[in-house]
Amino acid sequence: MNSDKGSAVPGAGGHPIRVPALSPSRAGDFKQCPLLYRYRAIDRLPETPTQAQVRGTVVHAALENLFDMPAGLRIPESAEFLVDGAWGALCEQTPELHDLVPDDQVDKFLSDAHKLITTYYTLENPTAFTPESCELRVEVDLAGDGDDDGVLLRGFVDRIDVAPDGRVRVVDYKTGRSPGESFESRALFQMKFYALAILRLRGIVPARLELLYLADGQSLVYTPDEAELERFAKTLKAIWKAILKAGETGDFQPKKSRMCQWCDHKAHCPEFGGTVLPYPGWPSVPGATGTAESTGN
Repeated sequence: MNSDKGSAVPGAGGHPIRVPALSPSRAGDFKQCPLLYRYRAIDRLPETPTQAQVRGTVVHAALENLFDMPAGLRIPESAEFLVDGAWGALCEQTPELHDLVPDDQVDKFLSDAHKLITTYYTLENPTAFTPESCELRVEVDLAGDGDDDGVLLRGFVDRIDVAPDGRVRVVDYKTGRSPGESFESRALFQMKFYALAILRLRGIVPARLELLYLADGQSLVYTPDEAELERFAKTLKAIWKAILKAGETGDFQPKKSRMCQWCDHKAHCPEFGGTVLPYPGWPSVPGATGTAESTGN
């Protein structure tokens, strides 16, 4: 998923106001650890990318570009060529990636990316269909239900397919391995988020939500229904209400879990002997440059 810097609207004196929004990633962050949410969404502290994350970005870019080609050209050789091109473009845009992936590791890095593409072709045949959209930015406000519990949802959908009979399929690529049964609900959280957005924007429930796991060639398929998505809307509103309450005072409490081992912010977390950074304030005042939302894969 790409990053979203937030929508700007005019504020006092012509300064922009960044409109806070909720993405699947940031909702997941808050559920996992409110302090992590704050550091990522409000403070926007830098984080060190991993090779796996960068490889995922390269593969996503290659698959997006693949569907820009005529259907007959979407063969494995084209996709592999696009992987190399996506890596080159990313390095040109972000030269410091050469430090993350030194010259003597590039061949292995690209080889692993090519393996993910090879696995993709075991899951579907991209020459047999043309998506309606790839990397579609969606934004919808849940307000308008007869209450004041509005929340702006925002994110990017990897792919939307529409069948001749109008049925909609939402597809997301994952470059990791498929989750165990106990983690499937967490994986589907993101897909329900996008299904709800499509329901509100188009008035239809997607017929199929599909996660394609390119590391092990598995797929997770789910069929939502409208009542379920409306219940999910209430869940998102509850999460947003809790975020806003914490945002008023800056009281974003840390929540220790096994996920902490991958956190970049231990130095500023009291659970690890660190000191919480001064709260910069909720990013919705004139001239604010932060945003409460940023998507990521």
